[in-house]
Amino acid sequence: MDHDAYRKLSIERWERTASGWGAQRERWSRDTAPVSFRMVELADPQPGQTIVELACGAADVGLLAAELVRPGGRAILTDAAEGMLDLAKARAAELELPGVELKAMDAEWIDLPAASADAILCRWGFMLLADPGASLRDCRRVLRPGGRLVLAAWAPSHENPWQEIAREEVARFTEQPPPTEPAAGVPDMFAWRDPATIATALQDAGFVDPHVEQVDMTLRYDDADDWWDTLLDMSGALYDALVQLTPEQRDELRDAVDARAREASRAEDRLELPARTNVAMAEA
Repeated sequence: MDHDAYRKLSIERWERTASGWGAQRERWSRDTAPVSFRMVELADPQPGQTIVELACGAADVGLLAAELVRPGGRAILTDAAEGMLDLAKARAAELELPGVELKAMDAEWIDLPAASADAILCRWGFMLLADPGASLRDCRRVLRPGGRLVLAAWAPSHENPWQEIAREEVARFTEQPPPTEPAAGVPDMFAWRDPATIATALQDAGFVDPHVEQVDMTLRYDDADDWWDTLLDMSGALYDALVQLTPEQRDELRDAVDARAREASRAEDRLELPARTNVAMAEA
């Protein structure tokens, strides 16, 4: 893989989908709240401390932690995509929290002094980086001794039908090889599905006592159209795949996706799809 080309494409996609993430922020924040709260609980921020969120997007996790470091604390929210950072800036302004700073920053090169943070948070970011090991080592440098790194990374795709269904059907209609769980070292939302992969990466970067657990959620949509529109808002890769199809193929794809989504739904009058993520914590 050409890491530089991947980094460029990744930022372009995040910039392109930032407005869609903004449109879906409230729903996403609501449905993923169990993960955000558990991450903050594990980080255990205290008044006067400094916390950092990497690849923050709308900064759901970092802004929760910012409430807990008052008075006298700092919350540094970072993202490599300016459009995503704008979402965090807008949300921080709404909440009027003191001590919140926003920085455009690549998660692989953390532009902060050594031993300057008490906790670093990253929700669903590391598995998408070209070199997550470099990022983890830099996290270790930035954290004070005993500081905590807390991350989330998606569990296997079969435990996340809200994504698996679309990925499999798009691959079928674009005549691509059926999607499999990504190989080690390949950036993908399911690249860190195995808790052992996460624990090993943390230990290799110098962290101690890694703990990995699973958190379950339910993603709720009014109907299949609502779910599909949400996917298109938030996934640049899905949009790029769909433009390859004819209108007739897109209609057939939707029929196939809708049927599978209804089968996976936990409710009959609306669409409720299960989701599961790994959440990990380790100390510097």
